[in-house]
Parts: sequence; structure tokens; C-alpha cells
Amino acid sequence: MGKILFGPAGNSESFFNEGHTSTMEAPSWTKAKGLDLFEYSFGQGYRMSSETAVKIGDEFVKNGIELSVHAPYFINFANPDEEMFAKSVGYLTTGIKFLKNLKANRLIFHPASCGKLTREEAVSLLMNRFKEILPTLEEELGDTLYLCPETMGKTMQIGTYKEIIDLCTLSKRLLPTFDFGHINALTQGSLKTKDDYKKIFDYAFVKLGEERTKISHIHFSKIQYGTKGEIRHLTFADEVYGPRFEDLVDVLIDYDLSCHVICESAGTMAEDSVTMKEIYLKSLENRKKAK
Repeated sequence: MGKILFGPAGNSESFFNEGHTSTMEAPSWTKAKGLDLFEYSFGQGYRMSSETAVKIGDEFVKNGIELSVHAPYFINFANPDEEMFAKSVGYLTTGIKFLKNLKANRLIFHPASCGKLTREEAVSLLMNRFKEILPTLEEELGDTLYLCPETMGKTMQIGTYKEIIDLCTLSKRLLPTFDFGHINALTQGSLKTKDDYKKIFDYAFVKLGEERTKISHIHFSKIQYGTKGEIRHLTFADEVYGPRFEDLVDVLIDYDLSCHVICESAGTMAEDSVTMKEIYLKSLENRKKAK
């Protein structure tokens, strides 16, 4: 039976309200909540020394919390400008160095935006550039680290679930990040039943195989959306937009997945992670009782 791990993307408002101020305090706080994971974001750039990263990584290891890292949001492998392409490569190679310092093993990133290109042109440029840089990235990643391109929530971004899975076919060091809030926002609320989730995993099983699909990365939150997709992240208290974790949990169990599930709720990431873990464990228990 696969084991799903749960944790927050960054620190909840409650972390700071309780008087905590430092990321060094996050591992023990996360552990005390009964959680398993933490995702550290360098969304606005790599503003941390290598020495600090090593100390933080040691603290997460000591508390038994697995760590993933989110790369800067500035990455765009479909920008025709060669200088911007080089910067995007740099964001990944620097991110891999931080993975090693932090003892993390997954670097999540937003792959591309259309800009002035058609969607077909942008996807083609993204795929060709990744083929070009993969040998260098694979050498840096070794046999234990992964790059995790993320499904995106806005119409002008590259990152439908099929685009992300197709990108991941290029290397075994690529794992998909299924952001189900983004997928739901982009498709105007399409995630309503088990089958809506199953078709996504089914596509991954066919394209990537069982091993990588089972350990894929997941972001989950409820997200407000409009005609162009994602507007803003919400909390689990929202009853309008979705998606609902209850619709996903049976698929995680049915398919015997061992995914990392990171919560990106607005300010209640840890609390909503706890809710997801409780729903998951209760569903597992109900399955055992029914046998």
C-alpha cells in the first residue's frame, strides 16, 4: 500500500501569530502538527546563503520532515529571448544547488508562458529547449533529485496536465506537479468526481509509467477563477469554487499512490494539510473495516 505524505507550502498565519519568526522553527512546528512535508518557496528569487540553507536542511532532517523547493516564478522557457532563456536555465541550476544544501529532493517550477507566441509555438519552444539542456540538468540531478514542472491555472500559461505530462516524457528525472486547484481553475471547475481525477492519472500512467506516476507531486488548494482562469487562492472554508479533496482521496487510495501532497491554501496551509491527512487516514480506515 502506498503512503501519501502531507504538508504546507510555507508557514501558516498561525505560525506567526504564535510568535514564531524563523524558518528554523518551521520543522519542529510542522512535526508537532502531525505533518510530513514542507515546501520552501524561492518564488521571488534565491535570497538565502548556502550556509543558512544547510542549517535549515539539517533541522528538517532532524524532525523527519521531507522538504521540497519551489523555484522562482520568473522562469519562462518559451521566451524567445536567448538571454532570458539563459536566466531560466540558471534558476533551475541554482535551484538544484539549493536542493542539495537543504537535503530536499524536488524542485518545483512554472515552465512557460505564451507571451506573443501561439500556444503551439510556445509548447514547441519549451520542448526543444528542454531537450537541449537536459543532459546538463540530469548530470546535476544525479539519481535522487527531481525537477517537477507544475500544471498552471491561467489560460496564457503553458501547463495543462497533458502539456506537463508530455514534458515529463523527456527524462526520468522529471516528475509532474499536479496542481489540482490550477487545473480546476483553468477548466472552469471541471474537477467534480473521482473520474475527473482518474483521467489525469490514467494519462500519466500511459505516458510516464507506473513508477513515476505513483510518486508524482501534488499541490492542492481551492482557487477562485474567472474566464481567464486562476484569480486567487482560497481556504478550505470556501464552498463555491473547489476543488474538494474528498473527490481526490479515493483515487489516491484506489491507485495505490505514494504522492507528496502540498497544501497552498491562503494562510491556512498547515491547518488544511491536517484536514487532508485526516480525511485520507479516515478513508483508509473505512476501507479496512469494509474488508
